[in-house]
Amino acid sequence: MGATHLPSTEFDGTAVDDQLEADAEAAMGEPPAQMVQLLGPDGKLVTDPVYSKYAEKLDAEKLRGLFADMAAIRRFDVEATALQRQGQLALWVPLTGQEAAQIGSGRASQPQDYIFPTYREHGVALTRNVDLAELLRQFRGVSNGGWNPKDTNFHLYTLVLAAQTLHAVGYAMGIQRDQKSAAASDPVGTEPPAAVIAYFGDGASSEGDVHESMVFASSYNAPVVFFCQNNHWAISVPSTVQTRIPLSNRAKGYGFPGIRVDGNDVIAVHAVTEWALDNARQGKGPVLIEAFTYRVGAHTTADDPTKYRESAEEDAWRAKDPLARLEKYLRAEGLADDAFFDKVKADGDELAAYVRRTTHDLETPDIRTAFANTYVEAHPLVAEELAWFEEYSAGFAGEDPAGQAETEAGH
Repeated sequence: MGATHLPSTEFDGTAVDDQLEADAEAAMGEPPAQMVQLLGPDGKLVTDPVYSKYAEKLDAEKLRGLFADMAAIRRFDVEATALQRQGQLALWVPLTGQEAAQIGSGRASQPQDYIFPTYREHGVALTRNVDLAELLRQFRGVSNGGWNPKDTNFHLYTLVLAAQTLHAVGYAMGIQRDQKSAAASDPVGTEPPAAVIAYFGDGASSEGDVHESMVFASSYNAPVVFFCQNNHWAISVPSTVQTRIPLSNRAKGYGFPGIRVDGNDVIAVHAVTEWALDNARQGKGPVLIEAFTYRVGAHTTADDPTKYRESAEEDAWRAKDPLARLEKYLRAEGLADDAFFDKVKADGDELAAYVRRTTHDLETPDIRTAFANTYVEAHPLVAEELAWFEEYSAGFAGEDPAGQAETEAGH
């Protein structure tokens, strides 16, 4: 059977479509397609035609602040991991290696911006003044959140992969309409424009929610920045399986800019995120940022990365440590001395002690609440499952029917 030949009318209008695409690309004014890097692993700063002007806003005090933030959140991460290993937390999600991506982007946001995290954005939480000890309440199992998002414009953690991207676009569309309404009644514009950041990982980028979010964001020109932390591993699946092209290139299919940035370069991340948020606030629509970084530790404390990746890979990425490169730059430029770094370490230890003390003082979680909170009203299936669990737990010496130890280590 011969090849099927479609009538020429099937392709009528392609010239018009091509021109529309070309016009759209020209209007977007996309930044350079290559990865943006301003501060290399050697600690040397380079210039960029688009982003250096943003980096120049970071004076010595702000650069020291970025380092202090990264050091603090790494120390917090180490302490939280230890607390989980000692039975004080049910689970922990480490972020070591991703400090620059989180601190750089978080510090680039403005107070009026609203942020939707996943479950690993502890560094972003720090930049939004979330009490890090309160953040651990959820991981201890005594809270469904731990903080009030209205106080910080930092939403509660989302454990369902990519669900927060839909929430973020909806919220951004709401901001868009509120601002239009406010402009009609207040032409002078006393309220600063706001934007939204939606964080997600390379693994979550394969979820349909991300695709749907980007379709809506593009269709309605929503003021949202999609911030993908490509840490190379979606639990045990490498990013090379998730995508055959840089994730930032996907933005082109939706009709908005995509930028790939060195996620271990806090200066570049800050500059790129500031550019993207400015773009969104000015009504120019969404932006996708792919922060090219690496998860040095486990996906969670329930994971063993030695089962699916080689130590040589980890060692190669440790050489690109975001804290080490900024320290090199600060020392080389005479912007920080030993006294500064000693204080940063002392402050980190003080934070760790506070987090540990606060966590030990938290109430012991009662698993019965998980059953009680499943439905508004009593449900026979849940009651049956609770009865089975209590009978099972009763078989362990030294534990009450809820499965809690009579004495808890560390108290």
